[in-house]
Amino acid sequence: MTAHRTATAAAVAAAAPLLLLTWAAGPAQAHGAPTNPVSRVVACSPEGGADNRTAACRAAIAANGAPFTAWDNLRVAGVGGRDRQVIPDGKLCSGNLPAYKGLDLARADWPSTRLTPGASFTLSYSSTIPHTGTFKLYLSKPGYDPSKPLTWSDLPTKPFATATDPALVNGAYRIRATLPSDRTGRQMLYTIWQNTSTTDTYYSCSDVVFPAAARGTGGGGRTAPAEAPAARTTAPARAAAKATPTKSAAAPSPTPSPVATPSAAPASAPDDLAPAADSSSGGGGSLPLVAGAGGAAALLLTVGVAFTLRRRR
Repeated sequence: MTAHRTATAAAVAAAAPLLLLTWAAGPAQAHGAPTNPVSRVVACSPEGGADNRTAACRAAIAANGAPFTAWDNLRVAGVGGRDRQVIPDGKLCSGNLPAYKGLDLARADWPSTRLTPGASFTLSYSSTIPHTGTFKLYLSKPGYDPSKPLTWSDLPTKPFATATDPALVNGAYRIRATLPSDRTGRQMLYTIWQNTSTTDTYYSCSDVVFPAAARGTGGGGRTAPAEAPAARTTAPARAAAKATPTKSAAAPSPTPSPVATPSAAPASAPDDLAPAADSSSGGGGSLPLVAGAGGAAALLLTVGVAFTLRRRR
């Protein structure tokens, strides 16, 4: 009987650290990407709904050789602001990561979001855990040709808006800014998120379309495929609502007031982080949920064995 108890205790000692390691490591694997305007990696992920079945996404997945399951993990470590030196031309959408190479396909039929030139808009960037850092938003220059690979020369040197340390609310960062007023047709909204809480930098491409002659305040409707905006973000939102910790539990230090600063926007433009939050946009990583189950399993296993040993004495 003593030998049996010794063997059982040894099994617990071996299994519990592995389960606890999974629990501890899980949240670090969840990150984020723009859901509105929808980014290529989100549109072509299994969570992309109808977007995932478009010709562009099918071609991207085929070129990739695998589905974009890890839509929230397109990140490069150690860039440190040297984006144009580290990420080569033609590889901006993938961050030069082989696992995302299908996102670099040069074609004019990617799922896109309709925007209005000169209007205020809010970028929703879904994430499952908070990070500190700066978001930089670039809009391709007039004359951008989507049928050619995206290069750094297609983007202005300076972003049209930035936001530092915005709060993660209901699974998303929401950054309000004013769009440049001189764009028409299909353009690229390129987002760089340089973390300060990690060494990672995230890159994303969102295809957007401006009407040929439209001005005003508004924008944000989808152009292709025809689909309600909420349909493309519902699945990530459900995961984020379950996985995202509360701000007080997840952020050890106070989060500075987020401000998005347009480079060339009028002083009166509404350019701060949108204070309102809705649950229709959110992160899609499921690893925190799996990891939480691992932690619970470790605890139950340990308690169960302890109870068994106590009864056998």
